[in-house]
Amino acid sequence: QVQLVESGGGLVQAGVSLRLSCAASGLTLTFSRYTMGWFRQAPGKEREFVAGISWSGERPSYADSVKGRFTISRDNAKNTVSLQMNSLKPEDTAVYYCAARAYTNYEYGYWGQGTQVTVSS
Repeated sequence: QVQLVESGGGLVQAGVSLRLSCAASGLTLTFSRYTMGWFRQAPGKEREFVAGISWSGERPSYADSVKGRFTISRDNAKNTVSLQMNSLKPEDTAVYYCAARAYTNYEYGYWGQGTQVTVSS
């Protein structure tokens, strides 16, 4: 059974930092065969891409809204992916989801349950 478990969310003030983590287990392929991503969904809005990282970690990608503030990283030995979020803004408030996409697929096939991040002004 595939599990992606996010942690690290919370209620913070604007300008501070948070670090989200996602632990993967039960994947059918070795963890390094998956591109990992972070998505978020704010109330009343569609889920949107935040950041993604390839198996080697050499090609991270970011939404324009978080470039320069967020950093995605992965530890293939620990089957984890993290999202360091700096200079948080109220508009970053959302439920953040971890997702996995096998190297053979075009879409993310596995999703975590989400962790709430609330940024107050």
